[in-house]
Amino acid sequence: MAYVCRSRFRVRYAETDQMGMVYYANYFVWMEVGRTDFCRECGFSYRDLEREKQAYLSVAEANCRYLAPARYDDEILVETTLSRVKSRIIEFSYQIKSGDTVLAEGRTVHVVIGADGRPRSLPEPYRELLQSKT
Repeated sequence: MAYVCRSRFRVRYAETDQMGMVYYANYFVWMEVGRTDFCRECGFSYRDLEREKQAYLSVAEANCRYLAPARYDDEILVETTLSRVKSRIIEFSYQIKSGDTVLAEGRTVHVVIGADGRPRSLPEPYRELLQSKT
């Protein structure tokens, strides 16, 4: 069974729209929270990867399927799993919940690039840390 990173927080007022529901783009921000927490739980931060190895996880694809609305002050749980890790590609999957209700499901695909913007391999120590959670 795949490792699941769980990130919890409450919906902030600024994340809602005129109808009182969470604005759709914020779900992608929440996925980033889950992804960042996942990396930390693996033993590294994005900042370490960028500063130490000049390797960046560029978003190549992102999608989100909205199932139910979230509202101001709802408690949110983002469950993040690693779907795929290759030398140059990393894919995460997300399930966003409030209580027992699944609000959204999504995924992001990342291409590892160097400071020059060209694809490169994920440095081995980081790849091993990520693979330890699959």
